[in-house]
Amino acid sequence: MSNRLFQGVIHQMRDTIDRTIGVIDETSVVIACSELGKIGEVNEHITSDMLTSSAPFVLNGYTYKSFGTKPIGEYAVFVAGNDFAAQKYAAILAISLGSIKQYYDEKYDRGNFIKNVILDNILPGDIYLKSRELRFNSDVTRVCMLIKISSKTDISAYDVIQNLFPDKNKDFVININETDIALVKEIKTDIDSKDLEKLASSIVDTLSGEFYTHCVIGIGTPVVGIKDLARSFKEAQVALEVGKVFDTERTIVSYDNLGIARLVYQLPTTLCDMFLKEVFKRGSIESLDQETLFTIQRFFENNLNVSETSRKLFVHRNTLVYRLEKIKKLTGLDLREFEDAIVFKVALMVKKYLSSNPIKY
Repeated sequence: MSNRLFQGVIHQMRDTIDRTIGVIDETSVVIACSELGKIGEVNEHITSDMLTSSAPFVLNGYTYKSFGTKPIGEYAVFVAGNDFAAQKYAAILAISLGSIKQYYDEKYDRGNFIKNVILDNILPGDIYLKSRELRFNSDVTRVCMLIKISSKTDISAYDVIQNLFPDKNKDFVININETDIALVKEIKTDIDSKDLEKLASSIVDTLSGEFYTHCVIGIGTPVVGIKDLARSFKEAQVALEVGKVFDTERTIVSYDNLGIARLVYQLPTTLCDMFLKEVFKRGSIESLDQETLFTIQRFFENNLNVSETSRKLFVHRNTLVYRLEKIKKLTGLDLREFEDAIVFKVALMVKKYLSSNPIKY
């Protein structure tokens, strides 16, 4: 679309500027020109260093001036001649085309609009107006997924994910920073959370299996309309943070399935300290060794079943009972009692939370 936009401006200016004028892209291909026959030509003598420079440069009888929004010039205008007038024309064209492109991107680029929505960079009142301008369907259901790359390779994870979701009218892949990629996916209204996890799993498998790129994915809750996409994105962020604290082995974390962990994550640290002191009046949780904590974990995993836990731990039933009695003596909590087990489970999660110092959004 930028090519057509530039060609329209160049066509209108060709009579005003009585010289050959045009635009090249970052690969030095002529994409717009007052002489239509030059479109598609490649100037191999132009290097990336030339495009990076903000100063005009002269080559083969033409004056060039780069412009664009990236650190290196996305485009450059060229004007026939190497005199002062050519430099002025080039500077004016670069400013004009750069401003026009920026306005066009902000007004018509759907991906940029969605990025501004999920990052809260647009006023709530403007969201409805912009979505109407861009002809967004506000009645469909969408969900935000946040893909965090944990190991870098030469392969661009962003490009891979874009190829997985090629329908740019329904799905949007957005670069957040060097490690985070957001996927805004249009879904069916009655989709199950397990189906979303399967979709996320296919992304993880593709990146790791084919491109040796490891990642973790946080899934927000499905929302209807554009405005609530920011909430779904924040939920995906929270899901990743909570998963990093409480369940480090999982590669896919859904906000809907965080359970008690989400409540613990939202507690003030002062309240957490008070809770631990109240629970462990007799002795600190630090007094429990790793073997004891491992036993407790297995006991919880086997639904407080002594016989099943002892079998899984390859210890005699009486040995496990002795360990549980030892825990009761140290903490005052009998893990064979349901209420005491709940308190201890939450206390362990609170302790883990305090040790992690997670980032809050």
